[in-house]
Amino acid sequence: MKKTLLTLTTAVALGLFSMYSYAADPIVIKFSHVVAPDTPKGKAAEKFKTLAEEKTKGAVKVEVYANSTLYKDKEEMEALQMGAVQMLAPSLAKFGPLGVKDFEVFDLPYIFKNYEDLHKVTKGEVGASLLAKLEPKGVKGLAFWDNGFKVMSANKPLKTPDDFKGLKMRIQSSKVIEAQMRALGANPQVMPFSETYQALQTGVVDGTENPPSNLYTQKMHEVQKHASATNHGYLGYAVITNKDFWDKLPEDVRKSLDEAMQESTDYANEIAKADNDQALEAVKASGKTEVYVPSEDEIKALQAALMPVHTEMAERIGKETIDAVYKATGFEAGK
Repeated sequence: MKKTLLTLTTAVALGLFSMYSYAADPIVIKFSHVVAPDTPKGKAAEKFKTLAEEKTKGAVKVEVYANSTLYKDKEEMEALQMGAVQMLAPSLAKFGPLGVKDFEVFDLPYIFKNYEDLHKVTKGEVGASLLAKLEPKGVKGLAFWDNGFKVMSANKPLKTPDDFKGLKMRIQSSKVIEAQMRALGANPQVMPFSETYQALQTGVVDGTENPPSNLYTQKMHEVQKHASATNHGYLGYAVITNKDFWDKLPEDVRKSLDEAMQESTDYANEIAKADNDQALEAVKASGKTEVYVPSEDEIKALQAALMPVHTEMAERIGKETIDAVYKATGFEAGK
C-alpha cells in the first residue's frame, strides 16, 4: 500500500495526472441555450458534449439544456456570471446589456454579403479582439458559432420597405435591431425567444425575423402566412464560459476542452448554411407559409432604407469597431 501511494504521489507531483484524472466525480459543465436541439446551435452543443466527454476520458460531463429549459435568454447571462451555469451560446446581441456593445456590429443590416465575408471577421483579428473584451466582465469567449442570415415573416407579403409600415415585429433585445425596424416604419417589440410562437399565434405581434432554421424548428411558419428571404441580417452566437471556472480547470482538461470547442465550431459552421437551406425548403413544402425571394432591385431598396442605421448606431457600437469590420470585409456602403 505504501509503495502504491508513494508512486501515485510522485506522479501527481511530476504533473503526470491532472487533479481530476482519478477523481470519482467528473467536472460538470451545464450548457444552457434557448433554441431547439435540431437547430445548428443545438446540434453543435451536442457535438461539443460528445467531444468534451471523449477527449477528457470522462473527467468532464456536459449537461445540455435546450429550449430555455434551464434559463430564458434574459436570465442566462446573469446565471453564468454567478456560476449557476458554466457555458452558454447567446446570440451576439446579448452582450450590449453586459456593457460590451461592440458585438452589436453583427446586427447591422447588410454588413455581411455572405459567409465568406462574415468569417473574415469571426475567424480573424476582429473576432478575437471582441471576445477579449468580455474578460473584464468575468466571461471567457471561446468561439463564434454561425446560425445564418435572416428572413422576415408576417401575415402579409413583405416585398418593399413600405410593406413593413405599422407592423409589430418581434425582435430580440438589440438597440441596433430596434433601429432597423424603425427605419422600415415597423414597431419593434422586444420579447423572449421562447414566447414568440404564442405571440405570433395570438396576434400580440404581427411578424418577426429569424434564420429559417429557427423559423421552422420553432414552428413559427405555422402561424405566419408569408416569409421574405431578405438575408438582411446575420444571427450568430458566441460560445462563452464563466472565466473563473475556466481558469481554475486543470491545464490538461482545459486543453482537451479547447480542442473539443474547435472541432464543434468547425462542425457548427459547416452545417449552418445547409440546415437553413433545408429549413427554408421545408417551410415552402409545408404549404403554410408562402416564401418570397426579393428581386435585386427590391434588395437594393431595402438596403437603401436600412443603411442609415450604420451611421445612427456608430456612436453606440463604436466607429472603430464598425470600421474594423468594414476593413476586414472590404465593405462599401450601397455595393
